[in-house]
Amino acid sequence: MSETNYGEEHIRSLDWKEHIRLRPGMYIGKLGDGSSYDDGIYILLKEVLDNCIDEYVMGHGKKVEVRIDGGRVEVRDYGRGVPLGKVIDVVSKINTGAKYDSKAFKKSVGLNGVGTKAVNALSTYFRIESVREGQMKRAEFDRGVLRKDEKLQPSTEANGTRVVFEPDTEMFRHYQFRDQHIERLLWNYCYLNTGLTIVYNGQRFQSKNGLLDLLTTKMDGEPLYPIIHLVGDDIEVAMTHANHYGEEYYSFVNGQHTTQGGTHQGAFREGVAKVIKEFFKKDWEAGDIRTGIVAAIAVKVIEPVFESQTKTKLGSLEIEPGGQSMRSFVGDFLATKLDNFLHKHPETTQALQSKILESERERKELSGIRKLARERAKKASLHNRKLRDCRIHLSDPKNDPRKQETTLFITEGDSASGSITKSRSVETQAVFSLKGKPLNSHGLTKKVVYENEEFNLIQAALDIEDGMDGLRYNRIVIATDADVDGMHIRLLLMTFFLQFFPDLVKNDHLYILQTPLFRVRNRKETVYCYSDEERQQAIARLGRDPEITRFKGLGEISPDEFKHFIGPDMRLEPVMITKDAAVQQLLDFYMGKNTPERQEFIIGNLRVEKDVVNQKPEDPVKAIARKLDEVEEEV
Repeated sequence: MSETNYGEEHIRSLDWKEHIRLRPGMYIGKLGDGSSYDDGIYILLKEVLDNCIDEYVMGHGKKVEVRIDGGRVEVRDYGRGVPLGKVIDVVSKINTGAKYDSKAFKKSVGLNGVGTKAVNALSTYFRIESVREGQMKRAEFDRGVLRKDEKLQPSTEANGTRVVFEPDTEMFRHYQFRDQHIERLLWNYCYLNTGLTIVYNGQRFQSKNGLLDLLTTKMDGEPLYPIIHLVGDDIEVAMTHANHYGEEYYSFVNGQHTTQGGTHQGAFREGVAKVIKEFFKKDWEAGDIRTGIVAAIAVKVIEPVFESQTKTKLGSLEIEPGGQSMRSFVGDFLATKLDNFLHKHPETTQALQSKILESERERKELSGIRKLARERAKKASLHNRKLRDCRIHLSDPKNDPRKQETTLFITEGDSASGSITKSRSVETQAVFSLKGKPLNSHGLTKKVVYENEEFNLIQAALDIEDGMDGLRYNRIVIATDADVDGMHIRLLLMTFFLQFFPDLVKNDHLYILQTPLFRVRNRKETVYCYSDEERQQAIARLGRDPEITRFKGLGEISPDEFKHFIGPDMRLEPVMITKDAAVQQLLDFYMGKNTPERQEFIIGNLRVEKDVVNQKPEDPVKAIARKLDEVEEEV
């Protein structure tokens, strides 16, 4: 065995842009294709927007304009503008910025001096323009390399900064900006900054009531009591209860949406239960108090500490270095404000008490069933052949960047699960195989989750019985055949998650796997097609008489081929609840009783598809003879 030489020539220093491009996950999390809200392209947009919001928070510029056309993003604020002599430095020199001075940006999101540098390094085109007092400075970059450094020039534009960028297609493959994710991001900025106006491709975003507007928008159906809205110094809270299971939270730190919660969310959950128990003088279970809660909390923290560069989970134990603990800060606020509110609004307290008692009663009814189900799930976890687990999990204490890639495929039958299992990544991809069509859970109580073995095993596999904190996979992917039965299974599973674990869907953890319908190939090239249009294009490109294969089911795709469809280029369709979606009404219509309205809808939307690609024209003589026969029959 030969020894590897190790000398001075092997030591190499990376410059700032090389390091960002080599380890993008350290700066923007996962790359992705835009199907998930936390994919890299949205982090790039957010990093640019954060600077605009910081200007607004400091009292400069009440309007931000965002334009996205294809892959090009343009963001313009009307703040003070970057100091003209530092325009190049702030987007190309690591650890350069004004936010290290806590007096200038007391409660900013971005303290790392990396944000726009990462955007620059990961873009094939990046332009920054700053206007201050009648002068403009402009610079252009390509993957972090300065291509154009223009001299100062006069300008009649208003003060502010414009950033234009195009994400690098080598890093973000097959990416697409989705309006749903962008609009959610922009609305969150507006909810947290009342008075701010964001214009996105001509659409106006503005909030007058902050977190109250957020909950009003996010809730499906009517709340059990009017939303409680509490505002204090550096903290804002909105909360109510709804008729559903689980707990639903929207938490923010300095305007940053902490999708994975953190110390502030934990302090809120604890504080709410404590205040309500003390108000009613009842020793209720905390879980009974919080079941069905829908709440939002926003705090402002000096020099916040996040558990990753993407800032999705707050780690700060104090609201400022050496200051009050987060737990006591949130707890004291609720002990005063929430307690006062409950004393002043007896109608709210009555509705709240009824909900808690209902949750308590249901929990006690389920206690026996739950115990048996847990024992069954525990036994199955040791011998469950339906779950083929992976080594890394989202809930692991180790801060492994691959945790965001953790995926559970829920497959239709053993043949499909066999193909996926053989081609998956054993590090981050797990497979759960269904026996067949799951039960339609619409309108049923949570009792069915414990009584139905398959549902109970799914719950146990995800570890979400007691809330989202223990979620073991970042993505739950429904992988079924692209036929009628496959579509039906998709609907049944989506109904199950929407009915009992809606926060799983609302936090963008649920996806549909898109697999190719056709394989078109000749001796030189193979093309996988996801639609009939793609098939037609492939036939036209590959030339005369290519071999065409129709994949009727996932089990027909070999493991060698399947690995391409669940790898880096995996196509996922997110299951999303849009701003104006009435989930309960949709479930009632599609998954409820077979009403005449639904029958009429089905009949009115029936489609017959005919494959005429390879159809040969009818012989003219035979056509004439057939027509004469038809005439004779009519006579």
